[in-house]
Amino acid sequence: MAGKTLRIPSRAVRAAAAAACAALVLAACGSTKDAASSGGAGGVAGKVGVVLPLLTSPFWQSYNDYVPKMATSQGVDALKTVNSNSDPSQQITDINNQLNQGVKGLVVAPLDSAAIAAGLDQAERKGVPVVAVDVAPEKGKVAMVVRADNKAYGEKTCEYLGKTVKSGKVVQVMGDLASVNGRERSEAFRTCVRKNYPDLKVLEIPAKWESDTAAAKLDTLLNANPDIKGIYLQAGGVYLAPTLQTLKSKGMLKKTGEKGHIAIVSNDGIPQEFDAIRKGQIDATVSQPADSYAKYAMYYIKAAMKGKTFNPGPTDHGSTIVKLPNGLLEDQLPAPLVTKANVDDPKLWGNTVK
Repeated sequence: MAGKTLRIPSRAVRAAAAAACAALVLAACGSTKDAASSGGAGGVAGKVGVVLPLLTSPFWQSYNDYVPKMATSQGVDALKTVNSNSDPSQQITDINNQLNQGVKGLVVAPLDSAAIAAGLDQAERKGVPVVAVDVAPEKGKVAMVVRADNKAYGEKTCEYLGKTVKSGKVVQVMGDLASVNGRERSEAFRTCVRKNYPDLKVLEIPAKWESDTAAAKLDTLLNANPDIKGIYLQAGGVYLAPTLQTLKSKGMLKKTGEKGHIAIVSNDGIPQEFDAIRKGQIDATVSQPADSYAKYAMYYIKAAMKGKTFNPGPTDHGSTIVKLPNGLLEDQLPAPLVTKANVDDPKLWGNTVK
């Protein structure tokens, strides 16, 4: 490229500057206390691209609303979000488009744990750091994965249904098994039931995060198994409405405490789930922190753009950074179980949005 030789002095200056502040960078490792300031006059030099997986789910709609607010609070200059519309190949195109616009950082919520590697490789070649949200890539380089412990989702659901239902058939409406989230929630639920609640029989619906697929397969399954006692919805944002409608159409939507009630535990923590808990239509949900996803995505991309790194261990915001088997670091944010007992807690993000 033209001007290639003119960049050599600036590289030397950057190298000297990096050496001079190495101690400061190392001081940030393993701690989140000084990795990113809250706001600040100039913010971080350079635009940040934000790529969404979809906008048909209330969860991702809420995350999308939080992004500009959290970017401002963290002093990050974020571009308008881009929606990949549930298409992994489109997501790679979206990443490349953002890189071609000259972004200096990327925040991406991967649709496919494996396919996202192509986009991450493009970013690495251009020297652009990436923070992954909600899904941990199987391959590729990211500065941090911001995600709740998805195995805990399946385990918390198992514990609730195991103690509530005790025996009989339960069904888990699974997410996309091409996603690490779908795999981890499914396997954790299965393993917990097998180990702790052998009197439960698990039936499964692979629904790929698609509401129509979930509704059609649940309808078929209920025809063959009208004695189902519990349902696990791995994504309330896409599965709640079709599940309630399917049960209602069959005369099987009974309130908690009524004879014939099917115990339902969901995952997401959206306002619609909270309303369903209050109405007695479902029993519980695991609150996936949309607000914290946006906040700490901006927090870590700002740190990455400054060259700061982290080590495994507890953070100063109630979570733990863990090292994944593929070597990536993941900040596992808290995701509480929400029931009728705590559904009105004002600290839950689902109670802070309209």
